[in-house]
Amino acid sequence: MREGDEWKTAFKTKLGLYEWLVTPFGLTNAPSTFMRLMNHVLRSFIGKFCVVYFDDILIYSKTLDAHVEHLKAVLQTLREEKLFGNIEKCVFCIDKLTFLDYIVSSQGVEVDPEKIKAIQEWPRPTSISQVRSFHGLASFYQRFVPNFSSITVPLTGIIKKNSVFSWGNEQEEAFLKIKDCLTRAPVLALPNFDKMFEIECDASGVGIGAVLMQERRPIAYFSEKLNGAALNYPVYDKEMYALIRALETWQHYLLPKEFVIHTDHEALKHITGQHKLNKMHAKWVEFLESFPYVIRYKKGKENVVADVIE
Repeated sequence: MREGDEWKTAFKTKLGLYEWLVTPFGLTNAPSTFMRLMNHVLRSFIGKFCVVYFDDILIYSKTLDAHVEHLKAVLQTLREEKLFGNIEKCVFCIDKLTFLDYIVSSQGVEVDPEKIKAIQEWPRPTSISQVRSFHGLASFYQRFVPNFSSITVPLTGIIKKNSVFSWGNEQEEAFLKIKDCLTRAPVLALPNFDKMFEIECDASGVGIGAVLMQERRPIAYFSEKLNGAALNYPVYDKEMYALIRALETWQHYLLPKEFVIHTDHEALKHITGQHKLNKMHAKWVEFLESFPYVIRYKKGKENVVADVIE
């Protein structure tokens, strides 16, 4: 807290009034203010060897010697800015740790076993609120599950506004399928911007799916349930929509360097050469042309990574 502003945080207890000496997260705008402070203080390190989220600071290095130097730099900066860490919550010089409910290691990013255990032991829902709670927790790890949105269609149908709770075979199968998928969730690779990115995408009657890869290792999965007019799109438009949504989701990875788009819909290879486009196609092509991409046709039976469950 700025000296002289402590009185603004005063709160009453049976023992009298107390004031905060540091900014509590309970105050309006306090989290965003603290996040701005941390980004400002560590701005010269972020993106080079440091990631910060509120009071969680992750320092990563390729070698132990470099790591020691990075630690010294960050800790010295924190000391100069009069910010202090809790030594009991700190770990140093390890090759695997939990960060923001993910397990991060040199191999990639994994789901947190404790969170997965909670999902696996989740009892069969008996109300809409319980379905919503389960879906919300499972959704946190949807980037690890191919076709997550398509699998959970029976569950999302229950939690719609004004829906009546009904639990049948479809809901039970989706519930168990999500548990099983998270149990077998892959270790996602960390992106390497010196290597080429690849995208595989596909669509079905109920949803779209895509996977971002490097050297055949998945970096992230994306899926989305189709709604409204999109449900009535012809196959060609659904395939194109899947590609556009994947590019929108991962554009921060794909804009700087040429990447490959694998698709099992050969017509997508020729869309930019068409002379007559409707308004929707023209908008999609305009967005697509802002990327340095190469399209490669892949037979449907080979495009198993992104295939959406019918």
